[in-house]
Amino acid sequence: METIASPTLWTIFSIFVLGMLALDLGVFNRKAHEVHFKEALAWSIVWVVLSLAFNWWIYHEFGSQKALEFLTGYLIEKALSVDNIFVFVVLFASFAVPKMYQHRVLFWGVLGALIMRAIFIGLGAALVARFHWIMYVFGAILIFTGFKLMAEGDAEPHPEKNPIYKFARRLMPATPEYHGKAFTVVKDGRRYATPLLLVLIAIEATDVVFAVDSIPAIFAITTDPFIVYTSNIFAILGLRAMYFLLAGVIDKFHFLKYGLALVLLFVGVKMVIVDFYKVPIALSLGVIATMLTTSIVASMIWPKKPVIKPADVEGELDEDQ
Repeated sequence: METIASPTLWTIFSIFVLGMLALDLGVFNRKAHEVHFKEALAWSIVWVVLSLAFNWWIYHEFGSQKALEFLTGYLIEKALSVDNIFVFVVLFASFAVPKMYQHRVLFWGVLGALIMRAIFIGLGAALVARFHWIMYVFGAILIFTGFKLMAEGDAEPHPEKNPIYKFARRLMPATPEYHGKAFTVVKDGRRYATPLLLVLIAIEATDVVFAVDSIPAIFAITTDPFIVYTSNIFAILGLRAMYFLLAGVIDKFHFLKYGLALVLLFVGVKMVIVDFYKVPIALSLGVIATMLTTSIVASMIWPKKPVIKPADVEGELDEDQ
């Protein structure tokens, strides 16, 4: 499959990614701490700026077409990663993960996601190169997922039902309590998983599901493995900062899931009709940006009504009496 990248460029980019991860965990986050809004905002800006700088470099070296492909792919992956944030919120709340250890879990979760995405992209590129009809299969997967996401609406995700997580939970003994930042602990000569490791496994298992959606979506924009890989990587690297930035307000964007569903439907249809009409990259970028922006604005104009629980109503009645 044709690509703009030479083996040297692949190597340089891989070294850059590993260097940034080492800098993150080894320098800026050596000590476990709660990530506050200002720190999350600063890192979010850093990753967006780095992504746009890389996009400018692609434009300068390989032209506007490749730059548009990267930018559109990056926007799609960034938008789809919002679903990850919903799951992170549910998992951290369910397992009562201390805030000071959440960054550690997400760091290793992102590292695992990078490896899995590389594998998925490699497999996807090989399939697309050898079997053109696989594009129709990818398109059908996205259309199905789009309708499913729209039907689920505001339904709460249940990552604990993931078969990979359920299998791992049965496979290893676990302690009910946390032991600092440790993922495992030895008791009476036997090694146990801590809740921190169980959360990490759930995150990794869920990312497998997300990869099934996101990888076909980016192949609808470009089949260049380097563009597919780099747009995915930049979106994932900024995911942790975006979580700490949006975790407290993510529920307010209740129409965003419908916007994401429409994006998946649009991209899926784009793949299905690829042999009949090739949608221009600039048009795809405009449509996707419009869908996401509209869903965010709609969430602000028509805010979600608070859910009144029966217990709350009974409490109000008791106060009135």
